[in-house]
Amino acid sequence: MIFPTKPKTKKQIYLDHAATTYTAPAVVKAMLPFFTDNFGNPSSLYEVGRIANGELNDARRKVAEILHALPDNIIFTGGGTESDNLAIFGVAHKHSHNGKHIITTKIEHHAVLHACEQLEKEGFEISYLDVDSQGFISPKKVAAAIRPNTIFVSIMYANNEIGTVEPIADIGREILKYRKASNSIYPFFHTDACQAAGVLELDVEKLHVDLMTINGSKIYGPKGVGVLYKRRGVQIQPLIVGGGQEMNLRSGTENVPGIIGLTKALELAQKNRHDENMRLVDLRNYFYEQIRTKISKIKLNGPDLGNEFVRLPNNLNVTFMDVEGEAMLLYLDSYGIMCSTGSACTSTSLEPSHVLMALGLPYEYAHGSLRFTLGHCTKKSDIDYVMKFLPGIVSKLREMSPVNMENKKHAKYKKD
Repeated sequence: MIFPTKPKTKKQIYLDHAATTYTAPAVVKAMLPFFTDNFGNPSSLYEVGRIANGELNDARRKVAEILHALPDNIIFTGGGTESDNLAIFGVAHKHSHNGKHIITTKIEHHAVLHACEQLEKEGFEISYLDVDSQGFISPKKVAAAIRPNTIFVSIMYANNEIGTVEPIADIGREILKYRKASNSIYPFFHTDACQAAGVLELDVEKLHVDLMTINGSKIYGPKGVGVLYKRRGVQIQPLIVGGGQEMNLRSGTENVPGIIGLTKALELAQKNRHDENMRLVDLRNYFYEQIRTKISKIKLNGPDLGNEFVRLPNNLNVTFMDVEGEAMLLYLDSYGIMCSTGSACTSTSLEPSHVLMALGLPYEYAHGSLRFTLGHCTKKSDIDYVMKFLPGIVSKLREMSPVNMENKKHAKYKKD
């Protein structure tokens, strides 16, 4: 049994930008002085510390402007997971005396789901709402789930696996209606915008969110740095205590180079997003058309293609029936092609994606999925390179597979 012949010169095709991105050259350039020349601790009173503090404050102001917020709304953290945790545990522990009910969805990132699971052990009640077959959550369903003891709602802006863009502004409006009708400050509304930050508008007033998570590594910024937007008046309990940095909400010497890099990356992403979105939509749709016409028994997972406002423009998640996703990934890697079987944070697990299972897909379909996420450097020639090998890999793996999904039980999931 022979797989497609490997080329004499193996290219490196990176199609896993939802997992992480490279750090853009302009971002690296902006960061470099803060490793060497402007290395001071922002809390120090002498000149080198004052310079670092000034740059830190300037970065906070720039991020606030992009979010249409105030500088004191911006908390710099160690990444998206920490920001999610700070929002969830911070609100839950500070406001538990007013209620212990939290609402989220079944397709959230594990930084949210595992935090909620921990709160359940502490006596909180979590409502994990169902999504539809494309991953959308209904604003009315969220509103219907709110109770007098609901203190917090967390729903991601865009899903990292299937690219679904949730109607966050509509959900926010429903929550505001409830607050007004019940004359309450609750529930607070949080969104994880890590996947959305380089693609979608981040105006927190238009989105009607109280807390929002962003990280650097998804937007061509550095790893290990993130942002939590917190609306003025929302009180949270810190996770990390010490010297009182970040308005006493995230102690520890600030990662000034990382913060500078994240800020630069966010500025570039928001400035260029419209043109880049259109380019990625065209390229992504071309990729799917190639897959659809050259490989049988496939299924597109998530929303329909073509509209950047309902699906992330770079996201393509496809089930290849009768094939294990892990096997496809490893064979593609041998040809220099890098993608994912789902969330990169759980890539060592053999369990199928919780997101795909939440869509109602059979277990075997979820196991046979690949997620391709395109990026700034992805070109049409890269897609053509992938298509030289992907059909043959799928064909050969199917010959080896004992599974055949072509039966009545799964008839409704046949090829789109």
